[in-house]
Amino acid sequence: MSTEKDRQVDALRKLSAREREVLVLVVEGRTSKEIACIVGVKPSSIDTYRSRIMAKLDIGDLPSLVRFAIRHGLIKP
Repeated sequence: MSTEKDRQVDALRKLSAREREVLVLVVEGRTSKEIACIVGVKPSSIDTYRSRIMAKLDIGDLPSLVRFAIRHGLIKP
């Protein structure tokens, strides 16, 4: 039987390298425009990435996404 943490780790592994990069930038508080400049895409693409990431991780809001990133060592508190 898998735990919630196991499911989250599995979901995290399914993110592409670009999705992980965008995830970190999002939870650091950067805007879509700032992230778009960093990774070289349109701001609307960043919004799509954010939605896709949250769907893959089954997370419904930004504060939960930040908590997830901290729990999994993607950013420091």
